[in-house]
Amino acid sequence: MVGQPQGPGGGIEALIQLLAKMPGLGPRSARRAALHLLKRRESLMEPLARALTDAANSVKTCSICHNIDTVDPCRVCTDPKRDHSQICVVEEIGDLWAMDRVLGYRGLYHVLGGTLSALDGVGPEDLDVGALVERARHPDVKEIILATNATVDGQTTAHYIADRLSDADVSVSGLAHGVPVGGELDYLDEGTLAAALKARKPV
Repeated sequence: MVGQPQGPGGGIEALIQLLAKMPGLGPRSARRAALHLLKRRESLMEPLARALTDAANSVKTCSICHNIDTVDPCRVCTDPKRDHSQICVVEEIGDLWAMDRVLGYRGLYHVLGGTLSALDGVGPEDLDVGALVERARHPDVKEIILATNATVDGQTTAHYIADRLSDADVSVSGLAHGVPVGGELDYLDEGTLAAALKARKPV
């Protein structure tokens, strides 16, 4: 009788299953990644395990903008060299990192944590818009830049936020040229993002 094919067991299978949950990694890619780590235990796997543990124990969510950092408030919010009159509104932390690679922007941020989506059941109460409205009312704040993705949900969210900010004494602008419809900020190159930021327009 031919036996059943044997796959990796124990901790190796658990590692593969966890890796497969990472964005962009399916089961096959997860197996390759696990093998790569296991072949380089001392030089790669053990330092990675320590870095993951350190990050899990030290990373905090900023109570002001919802960025992540090892301090709260984060270094962006407390940087005196940044322009505190501007707040750039993004969907996710990855979008903040993408925008911060654009050297021309040195203002503050506000991370929504998603977008309005009827299909996914995400309503206004699920996004941190109230805190943004409060920040916009601070006398130092002069402009809110809506940098949500150029998707249907992203643009719906931007229009909703613009309505909520209608009675705040700030100008509200949005990214213009450079961001294609359906595009996501974290996948755009720096030149495209810089052009979109520079050509922002009133909402």
